[in-house]
Amino acid sequence: MTVRRHSRHPLTDLITLAIFLLVLGGQLVETTSEYDPYKILGVSRSASQAEIKKAYKNLAKEWHPDKNKDPTAEDMFIKISKSYEILSNEERRANFDRYGQVDENQPFGQSQHHGFRSFHNSFYFDEAFFHFPRSRDFADSKYLLHHVRFNSEVLPDSHKRPYLIKVTSDWCFGCIHIEPVWKETVQELEPLGVGIGIVDLGSERRLASQLGAHRAPSIIGLVNGRVTFFHQAIVRQHMRQFIEDLLPHKLVEKITDNNYLSFLDSWRVENKPSILLFDQVPVVPFLFKLTAFAFRDYVRFGYVDQGDKQITRLLRQFNINTYAPTMLLFKEDTERPVDIIQARGMKRQIMDEFVSNNKFLQVPRLVNQQLFDELCPVKQFHRRRKFCILLITGEDQAFVSSNKAFLDFATANKKDVLRFAYVYQRQQQPLCQALLPNQPALSPQVVILERRSQAGRVLYRSVSGGWNGSNEDKFRLHEELEHLQKDPSYLTSDTTLPELNNEMAPIFIIQWMNAAYDYILQIYDDLLYSNWREMMPILSLIFSALFILFGTVIIQAFSEPGENKPQKPKPKEQPQPDDDGSSRANTSSRPPKKDFLEVTELTDMTYISNLVKLRPGHINVVLVLTDASKNALLKKFAKEVYTFSGTQTLHFSFLNADKHRHWMPTLLRSASGATHISDEEEESSDYTGHVLALNGHKRYFCMFRPVFTGDDPSDSSSDTSLSFDSRRKSRSRSRSSSHSRSRSHSREDRVGAKRGSSRATNIDVHHKLDKLGLWMERLMEGTLPRLQVPDWPSLKETES
Repeated sequence: MTVRRHSRHPLTDLITLAIFLLVLGGQLVETTSEYDPYKILGVSRSASQAEIKKAYKNLAKEWHPDKNKDPTAEDMFIKISKSYEILSNEERRANFDRYGQVDENQPFGQSQHHGFRSFHNSFYFDEAFFHFPRSRDFADSKYLLHHVRFNSEVLPDSHKRPYLIKVTSDWCFGCIHIEPVWKETVQELEPLGVGIGIVDLGSERRLASQLGAHRAPSIIGLVNGRVTFFHQAIVRQHMRQFIEDLLPHKLVEKITDNNYLSFLDSWRVENKPSILLFDQVPVVPFLFKLTAFAFRDYVRFGYVDQGDKQITRLLRQFNINTYAPTMLLFKEDTERPVDIIQARGMKRQIMDEFVSNNKFLQVPRLVNQQLFDELCPVKQFHRRRKFCILLITGEDQAFVSSNKAFLDFATANKKDVLRFAYVYQRQQQPLCQALLPNQPALSPQVVILERRSQAGRVLYRSVSGGWNGSNEDKFRLHEELEHLQKDPSYLTSDTTLPELNNEMAPIFIIQWMNAAYDYILQIYDDLLYSNWREMMPILSLIFSALFILFGTVIIQAFSEPGENKPQKPKPKEQPQPDDDGSSRANTSSRPPKKDFLEVTELTDMTYISNLVKLRPGHINVVLVLTDASKNALLKKFAKEVYTFSGTQTLHFSFLNADKHRHWMPTLLRSASGATHISDEEEESSDYTGHVLALNGHKRYFCMFRPVFTGDDPSDSSSDTSLSFDSRRKSRSRSRSSSHSRSRSHSREDRVGAKRGSSRATNIDVHHKLDKLGLWMERLMEGTLPRLQVPDWPSLKETES
């Protein structure tokens, strides 16, 4: 059976294709004729640039695709951006007003990848439907960034110049759309000194993740290692302003007749030369800002607007030509510039060379190691040898004349092999002590040195006679330098210099505020443009901290009542009410750190760590007790010192006198002033209830004597908490006999108490530490006398 297939006539296909193209062309013509940038922005044809810019900003915020979920938001945003690009350019605006056309091959109302989307809203080509690889421009290959190159070259270099980075992909229609604007921007910004980079999202996933770029196209600015995303319309003026806004503020100071003297005189404090740029534009040129950013660590930059009325004295004093940009460079002499450059077309290369040749003062001050390395480099070859002539002086008014004389000498003896500098003795003491080890360095001194290694090894020679700035000193230094250039072995001394202190480093609070400011800006930027994917690490950290904080509060709130119940003191353990106890409760507002007191026994294992090697500033409070009095004294000791347990520098221990009975007499004999109390202390070996505050680092101690109440507790209240030295000083000859009798009486009581220890009650032992709280208050105030010891006695040597 034969089946015949009726093929379509070629003429029919041709007619169908012609109808399709006719309809499509009519649609495009209709769109072109209806396109009006004034209507899109909602402004009149006589609107000013300020009105056009304001209308654009409002519409861009409203129709931004990241904030507006309308399906037509992306098309509308592109129309708004293109309309602003036409009307913000006077030439394009005039062309549209005259001819109703724009300088584009395609209508501005349609983008390259949305050209067919308006065709009945049913059939269109999109990147999700039809992919094709984009042919990469050969010129872009030199801008491609890889992960290793970015971290080793671009990231450190961003502290000297800003970078504009484009994140692209081979399957990205939007990347094709922004390509013409990107090329124009690169051609404009790269000659100015802006770094350019391109990251391929497909092949450099690791680098894109580090930058936080998860979609293409994306535009990123990199300044000082900080990544910032560009969220405005892809317009050349916007991207240039974006990079300019990323630069640090106050790079360039506006100069007038009112502040130019203070600006030029700041070299004494800033230790930098000053550059003044004279130009006729009211704002600081972008090229000058980029140069100031690159050399901000070396030179201070000021800008003078020649159209300002408050610069007449400046123009007259320096005789400035108002027809071309002029740069003046000043060093120590603020009356005359040391260098000048004037050109109509100021190029970046010319400005960089001008600044690089004048980065340092005539005689700079060594304020950090980096400046020292650049001024006095390490010797590599014989012909590249550099000698550093260093003046060690002071910053007081008495040194001004000698410092000025050294500056005059350096100005008159300029040579490539000689570098002149000075340091302040007070700011760089380690360096001065290394060069002048046997001199107090009270008067200015000149040292000639040559660096031999990066580790700090130098050969040097100090000029005899010091430096007072007299003609004789200048002649002597000139002879030394002449002899040195003929015979480099003239430098006979050898030493290793320490690293210089960074005098210009900002304090910690400034660094913390700058870091906090950067984080706040990043969070604000992410919230504004809803970059939740980029904000997830920060949000996770914030919520984790809040969860831990509130969780801790809730746990403490529920556990607090149960933990307080066992802490209620028993009625039999409450101390007797007295005035001293109430005063301690009122005056001591220090909250305890824990609900219990940690008391460690001093043994052979803990003696070294708790006393001999105790950290500086820490004190160990040691209670001396025996086996019989251990329980009673520890309970009383814990109650008396509990309010001080919140102090982190205090440690609490006890020493068993039955195990180490020779340790206390050995300590008292070695203490200063022990000859006055040795007879008294050594006659009685009962040190039960004594409390020692031991400072292991500084080797001194304060001692608390127990209160022996007996029948009349008031008799011994006057002699409780005095140390050896205070008791000896308060003792007078007129009352020596009465005190001797009272001491002998107390010794008899103590000996009797020792012999009849079986009859001693717990109440007597308990009252030995009644006044310990007041003694602890004096210890914290630092008013207790201190007894110095040459060395701490060993427990092993005194152990029985």
